[in-house]
Amino acid sequence: MNDRFATLRFERRVAAPVSTLWQAWTAPAARSVWAAPAPSVTVEFLAADTRVGGREVSLCRVEGQPEIRCECGWLALQPAMRSVNYELISSEGETQSAALVTADFVSEGEGSRLVVTVQLSSQVGDMETGYRQGFDAGLDNLAGVAERTMILPRVIRAPRQVVWGAWMNPDTLPQWWGPDGFSCRTKRIDLRTGGEWVFDMIAPDGTVFPNHHLYHEVLAEDRISYALLWGENGPKHADAWALFEEVDATTRVTLGMVFSTAAEFRNAKGFGAEELGLQTLGKLARFVGAG
Repeated sequence: MNDRFATLRFERRVAAPVSTLWQAWTAPAARSVWAAPAPSVTVEFLAADTRVGGREVSLCRVEGQPEIRCECGWLALQPAMRSVNYELISSEGETQSAALVTADFVSEGEGSRLVVTVQLSSQVGDMETGYRQGFDAGLDNLAGVAERTMILPRVIRAPRQVVWGAWMNPDTLPQWWGPDGFSCRTKRIDLRTGGEWVFDMIAPDGTVFPNHHLYHEVLAEDRISYALLWGENGPKHADAWALFEEVDATTRVTLGMVFSTAAEFRNAKGFGAEELGLQTLGKLARFVGAG
């Protein structure tokens, strides 16, 4: 048997619902959090389109070593059940490996199980050891990310163009953002890739909560990814994203947050962040006349 071909299998049990694990596996903003297998590796995403037929292209860099390019193409996506993608690894213009990656998701009580099968073809030398190390580390990261991820879904009975327009308009966003009874006081707002929103959330009792959103990516009527900071240029407490999917005449909005630490996640759960976030999406629905 040619040792340049190998079938690798990885399995992880994750203390998060399968729907949350699926988002952590597929959402580009979440993938960018767990993609680097080690602190010495930096990963830059050049493209990310998580749809059947879409591609993800990233560059992995380690100081003193040649840059590695990874191209992932999504072949099948069955939400919270299975994904299939191809993966091409190259360096300095030379293809090093090709692989078919199948990920199966299984619900287990309040948690989930992920089984990843990699059918690997090494084009230069034997890539099996590197793949085992990379996938083992990456899936460990993924499990940790999923366990501190909060997913807030809402189907809004309005066209995606209308929902997107209410979210990405600097005049309308502050009108509905925040839980019931809260209001926004904006200092600066620039809703584009590389932009920011510096604002205060004001509770019904007058308590002021400073906020700072830094927008990493804005793709029209598709998705937003941004960092959440405690006040202007304060410490980051979460990486967040919003996905907008058109379903018939409605819009499925998925708001996701990967908290920076498990403690941040527990604190957020403790003060009712899920319910407060769903209230925010409810205000959006009412704002566009679909509440």
